[in-house]
Amino acid sequence: MVISDNGTEFTSNAIPGWAEEQRIAWHYIAPGKPMQNGFIESFNGRLRDELLNETLFSTLDQARMALATWREDYNNSRPHSQIGWRTPNEFAKTFPRRGTALRNPTRSAQSPDATTALRGKSIRPNELQSG
Repeated sequence: MVISDNGTEFTSNAIPGWAEEQRIAWHYIAPGKPMQNGFIESFNGRLRDELLNETLFSTLDQARMALATWREDYNNSRPHSQIGWRTPNEFAKTFPRRGTALRNPTRSAQSPDATTALRGKSIRPNELQSG
């Protein structure tokens, strides 16, 4: 199962379509409840504070290179308290391997390959309820 917000990255059908093809349950947090997905909110805050707010990118290639360097440090050099003071890659090795459908080691971002989501399409049935 994947839990996410319904932010601007969901303006296309690519991710929900992929999840459906892979038979992965996708649920959305309730609007205005970011702590329902605290792990990713923490990660996004670190990325923003440590890289995005500190760097003025003049080209897309420069942004990709800076992000790759930051990602390498985050995943391979920096231990995290919530996973027993291991790096994310060390922690990931403790789990069985799955397919690499979303991984692309040569690029930070893929070109879009899906159509824009339909206006007015409701996601309420997949929304997590607070309480």
